[in-house]
Amino acid sequence: MNRAQVDLNRLAGMDAAKATRLLHKVREETLAGRKPPVAPRPVIDASWQRMFRLGLNPDQSTSSVLLQRDELEERRRSSVLGEVMRTLSAGLAGIADASMQIMVVTDELGRVLWREGNLAVMRQANGICLEEGAAWSEQTTGTNAVGTALAMGKAVQVHSAEHYVETLHNWTCAAAPVHDPRDQRLLGIVDVSGPASSFHPATLALVGSVAQLAEAEMRDRHLRSIERLRSVAAPILCRVGGRAIAVDTHGWTAAVTGMAPVDRLPLPKSFRAGRVWLPSLGMCAVEPLPGGWLLRVQEDGRPADAGSGAASRVVLDLSRPRRWTVSVSGAAGSWSQELSPRHAELLYLLALHPEGRTAAELAQDVFGDRTRTVTVRAELSRVRRNLAGVLAHRPYRFGEEVEVELVRPDHPMDLLPQSTAPAVLAARSGMTA
Repeated sequence: MNRAQVDLNRLAGMDAAKATRLLHKVREETLAGRKPPVAPRPVIDASWQRMFRLGLNPDQSTSSVLLQRDELEERRRSSVLGEVMRTLSAGLAGIADASMQIMVVTDELGRVLWREGNLAVMRQANGICLEEGAAWSEQTTGTNAVGTALAMGKAVQVHSAEHYVETLHNWTCAAAPVHDPRDQRLLGIVDVSGPASSFHPATLALVGSVAQLAEAEMRDRHLRSIERLRSVAAPILCRVGGRAIAVDTHGWTAAVTGMAPVDRLPLPKSFRAGRVWLPSLGMCAVEPLPGGWLLRVQEDGRPADAGSGAASRVVLDLSRPRRWTVSVSGAAGSWSQELSPRHAELLYLLALHPEGRTAAELAQDVFGDRTRTVTVRAELSRVRRNLAGVLAHRPYRFGEEVEVELVRPDHPMDLLPQSTAPAVLAARSGMTA
């Protein structure tokens, strides 16, 4: 029988003092290695386990070295979140002020870039170093909504003694990640924090909704920029002979001629004008456009479906939280790209099984359901579009001529922490996936 777990909705209906005592008892017993009266929530328990492995002291301070003013301003200027701060403020700052809380926006490393809300609470927040320029990752501050949302890649609420560091037990916080809709890169965290007395379980849904609203605004901005690029590129493509494509700086297609259109073309991080070899197109002549690039396929260069010589080595790096990458190298050069959580799962499973996996086997590995082959095939179609010449199918596998290196995190429990795939859960437990 499953043990009872902490339920924030039930806690909200309890006497505040009683609820606080329960959370303190759960934390005290768990940290002492004893069985608590009710189990901590899975997201909290997983975070506490990470803190144990880090050797973080639960009695430590939450202070950190603040960013210098010029570095803070530089991070603000370079953050895409600056473009949607009006949306974030309109959705959260006023509500936070009225409910005796504050809104906090961090970068992708957990550094606080902006802070708004109730002035009295901001003064209290200074006492726990929840201020602009401070570090709020789990590694520096223990289990907290900002740091744990960064680690898990999803919205998280942390209340009272669910915080690992005792200094934060008088606080409650709810946070959600914000991703760049152009490439799904994590941009940072939006958070609402306040005294524990301001706790409400609905805060998490509110923060998550505003984060999604900010992402929708960025998506709309992106679509408008694609339209502007298309208006510039279309007349040029009319005069270009052969195959050519116009893409924005993130690889999204604005216009194409002489070839089947694709939604997005994966571009190397060091992309520049000149002659560049791309796995999905071959050798291309690259020219800058306002807001993007014009790529003209060189028909006498390496073909788009280059065979065994196209790539000789693949490095799948899953060692860093939320920064999973695949790097491909061969005679024609090398390139790398960040992976979505689902694509990281699939490539991890293929790296574990060099003999290959069928769609049904991967569906069982990822979903625990062999019938979900349509979803698996659709995702792998997207992966193979970006890794032409590297992945084979029937069954799905890395090419026999490709050397594959899998870089795991230092501890098995830190492997793809957001994943609920049965094969990944088994690997975290030290079992054979």
